[in-house]
Parts: sequence; structure tokens; C-alpha cells
Amino acid sequence: MSLVPPPLSLYVHMPWCVRKCPYCDFNSHGLRGTPDYASYVRTLLADLDADLRDFAGAVEGRRVETVFFGGGTPSLFSPELVGRFLDGARERLPFATDAEITLETNPGTVEHGRFDGYLTAGVNRISFGVQSFDDKALHRLGRIHSAGEAADAVRQAQDAGIANINIDLMYALPEQMLAGAIDDVDRAVALRPTHVSHYQLTLEPNTAFAANPPPLPDDDAAWAIQEACEARLAEAGYGQYEVSAYALPGRRCAHNLNYWRFGDYLGIGAGAHGKISDAHGVRRRWKTRLPAAYLASEGQPARIGGDSLVSAADLPFEYMLNALRLIDGVPSADFAARTGLPRDTIAPALATCVARGWLVDDPAVLRTTLLGQRFLNDVIEAFMV
Repeated sequence: MSLVPPPLSLYVHMPWCVRKCPYCDFNSHGLRGTPDYASYVRTLLADLDADLRDFAGAVEGRRVETVFFGGGTPSLFSPELVGRFLDGARERLPFATDAEITLETNPGTVEHGRFDGYLTAGVNRISFGVQSFDDKALHRLGRIHSAGEAADAVRQAQDAGIANINIDLMYALPEQMLAGAIDDVDRAVALRPTHVSHYQLTLEPNTAFAANPPPLPDDDAAWAIQEACEARLAEAGYGQYEVSAYALPGRRCAHNLNYWRFGDYLGIGAGAHGKISDAHGVRRRWKTRLPAAYLASEGQPARIGGDSLVSAADLPFEYMLNALRLIDGVPSADFAARTGLPRDTIAPALATCVARGWLVDDPAVLRTTLLGQRFLNDVIEAFMV
């Protein structure tokens, strides 16, 4: 198996949030007291040191193209601590001069004046978890901010000089009507963010919503909302480039593009997942989930929750799970470059999907049709062994 090293990113997980939302299945933990954030940053750097030793042959000479602080709520960490981690990471790894560095932010946890501090620390992209501009919807979703606070936070970040801003929106919310979903989009684009993530609320296992499901729009209503909101975003100049992602020209999220193109990333932090390509193939590693256990590991082997080489049989599915989310698709040659497998491996599945009208009939590109986008799960499942 011969692999061409793809771009390298760094994902940093900050696991705490003020309160766990009822729809959330991420590795996030509501605050009980005040965590030792400084110790956590120290442990993050120890984790990075250990991963760099373990993957020395795979990452040597490669530069970090993007960094993403996800959570939880990374904005609970002060700009000083975010800067401390970034300074330490740069001492250990070369960063691209134009590296995209994103911090996820909950509008209800950012103190006025902090955005200029994050910018000084090295953050150049902010992603706001707004979800809705309807206060009643926000209450149902368990969010701690109001619509007004969300809009104010976006403006404060812009005033601080952060030019690259994403707004997360959810649709098909409990009892949501088409007009309400369109209003959310209109209020978001009125703020002129550079990027909008617009994704459907789904009931994930082991969440409060799964245990007590709220009344959600049916599939037809959700599809009507999606189509109408896509049209409204397009009218406002936001081009769709992924199933749930829309951007102004030149403002696509480089970090997420690296995921979808099956790039590599080191996963640092409690519960963080990483993917690294080396001479043996594609390896996935994830860290222990509980913050207390992660902190106690201090970069030792106990920090690792699991580590496995992706089998050749699973690689086509894993690759398509990411690549086919992109509206423009990916060059067919990238399949072999990213997986080390010949294109013949997926020839039968490709033929089936083309025959069903799910993929375009073009040997140079792997791309879904409009029908394939609507039935994306079925398309991806065609590549399961």
C-alpha cells in the first residue's frame, strides 16, 4: 500500500461547556466548579509531544495547514491559554504562514473584549454556535444565549478585526415551520459572516432528546426547509460546497475541507480523534474521553483510548463517507493517493451508483448528482463491504 502524504491539520478538543445541550452527542461535559484550564493546556502539549514521538516517521517535515479548537466550548479558555498552546505547538511543529486557526465559540460564554485577545493569540477564524435566532427555539435547544446576544457577539468579533467568521445554524427544529427556518437564515446573512454551516437537527443516541424526543418536522417538511434555505443562502452569495456548508468566495473552511478530502490530522485533547497516513496505511487514534482521566495521563500511554489501522476492506467506505459530502466531488485519482488502493477496488460500486443516477458518469471525478445528494447515505453504503 503506497500513500501520498496528504495535508496535515491539528484538532484540539476542549471538553467543557457551561451546560450540556439535550441534542448534543459530542464529548462535552457541563461545568461543575471551575476546571484547571492551565493544567489542561499543559496536558495538551504533553499529548502533542507523545503523538509526535509515536508518529515521528509520518509527520516529520510536514507543516500544519489548519488548527481547529473544538468542544465543548473552547471560548471558556482565556486568550492567554489559547495563545500558550499555539506558541507551544509552533515550537514543536512548523505551521504554514497562512494557517487557518479556528476557535469554536458559544455566544453566551464570550466576555466583551476577548476577541482582540484571541486574535493576538493567533486565532484568525471564529465559529459561533448560534443554532437559531429564535429565542423560543434556543430555549428548547437548551442554549444559554439569546438571539440578541448572538448577534452582538458576531459584531464584537468583527469589530475586533476577525474577518473570517462562521455561524452555525440548525434547521428542522422542534415545531419549526418553514418561515422560521428562513428567518434564521435571513438574520444570519444580515450579519455578513464569511461562512454559514446549516445542518439538520437529528436525534442522536444517548442524548436527552433521544430519550424524550421533541416534535420534529417530518422528512418532507425538513427537505422543503433545506431546499428553501439553500436558495436563500445562494441569493445572498453563499455558495454551497459541502452538504451542510456555505461560504462567500474564497472563504471555505480549510480545516473541514481537509477532513472531507481524507487528509491527515493529529487529534489532541480528551476524546479527540486523529488520522495519520504512514508506510503501514491509514491509522486512526482517539484519546480517553473523561477529562479527569485525560488530565491524569499527562501525555502517558493511558491518554490513548484506542488506536487501529483501517483495514483495506473499510477504506473505500471511510473515504467516500467524507469525499462525497463535497458538492464538487474530488478527482478520481485522489482515491488511490489517499487510500493506497487501486481504483479497480471500487469499480463495481461506482458502476452501481452511476446506473442508479447517484454519481455522475465521469471517470475523472467522484461526485454525486442532485439525486445522489438527497440519498447520500444510500450512496455511501454502496461502498461498504
